[in-house]
Amino acid sequence: MIVPWQELDPETLNNLIEHFVLREGTDYGDRELSLAQKVARVRQQLDNGEAVILFSELHETVDIKLRRSLRTE
Repeated sequence: MIVPWQELDPETLNNLIEHFVLREGTDYGDRELSLAQKVARVRQQLDNGEAVILFSELHETVDIKLRRSLRTE
């Protein structure tokens, strides 16, 4: 289920994005970015609709995914 990020408390949203960017294996290209830069980049992707927040009821998990990576049926 896609969670409307606009309905999340700003602090909750920021914590979710920070958790996402701090995960091992998240790739931001050839140069290192600061945590603030990574958070801003993900926030921008949410703002312009490139990324979405997904909640899995089955696994009770939350994740951020690029919209283009989602299967369309």
